[in-house]
Amino acid sequence: MFTNKDFPKAKEYWFMGKFHDWSEAIIHPMTHALHYGNSVFEGIRAYKTAKGPAVFRLKEHLERFMHSASTLKMKSPYSIKEITEIIKSVIKKNNLEAAYIRPLLFYSYGNLGLIPKACPVELLVGAWEWGAYLGENALTGVKVYILPWRRVHHSQYDMSAKLGGIYVQSTICGLIAREKGCDEALFLNLEKNVAEGPGENIFIYKDGILKTNDRSESVLEGITRTSLLEIAEDLGIKTRIEPITKQDFLEADEAFFSGTAAEIAPITRVKDASDKNVPEKDSVIGSGKPGELTIKILETYADCVRGKIKKYEKWLTYVY
Repeated sequence: MFTNKDFPKAKEYWFMGKFHDWSEAIIHPMTHALHYGNSVFEGIRAYKTAKGPAVFRLKEHLERFMHSASTLKMKSPYSIKEITEIIKSVIKKNNLEAAYIRPLLFYSYGNLGLIPKACPVELLVGAWEWGAYLGENALTGVKVYILPWRRVHHSQYDMSAKLGGIYVQSTICGLIAREKGCDEALFLNLEKNVAEGPGENIFIYKDGILKTNDRSESVLEGITRTSLLEIAEDLGIKTRIEPITKQDFLEADEAFFSGTAAEIAPITRVKDASDKNVPEKDSVIGSGKPGELTIKILETYADCVRGKIKKYEKWLTYVY
């Protein structure tokens, strides 16, 4: 029996054309993706607005979803248009005003060799009410653990795809960060520059310039990241896309994570374990509190996703 204890307000999920009770299990234990991580996914949020629930940047998420599927040589059984309607129906079915939405394409049951030659591609969509990913206190600032292990490199696979199996590195290192008393991990890349968090991009602010990096630094260029760059420019904030050294990060006036799940999470404290030959060192970012620029962007983004800024309604797909 599966409960929805950690999936608030989730009553039913959608799988291959039908709704199923949340407690119902329908996946065979020999499903290919369960053994090899051969799945692609998206994390998408819907927000409560004056016009009902609205999904943020659904088109862009589903375009990346299909790109990820093609990277894994999957042929989706449903089109973007069809998945759009499925997602709306899941939100309606669960009577959600705001939601975290998880579409998943995976190689299902067939054979269990590395090549899924007899495994159909199947689609699952679930949604539930999910609060702050890094905890309810994240807005007051999180502590990050700079890992001694490097982020998987952009020369190894197409980092513009969200592939399920790749996230095992994120899980391992996220658990390690929490064992170390931190809220989240932070990867450097093989070049020893700042890459990203396990599921978040990073921004730093210094000398009036808001800076983030790109896929050449071994990051997934997130949809939230892209949105914040546009919002920042609209606010008259100078932005720059270039490598971020560890020293740039540690000496920043402000820093924050961005991502669909994490939204915007100010980074205020650091435990640096990036060099195994040097003792771990604690430090603070800027004043040790969320900065004015971070708060301004956070508040603007919050209004944007809730339909309070007309200019950004172009990014909203209303459910009803």
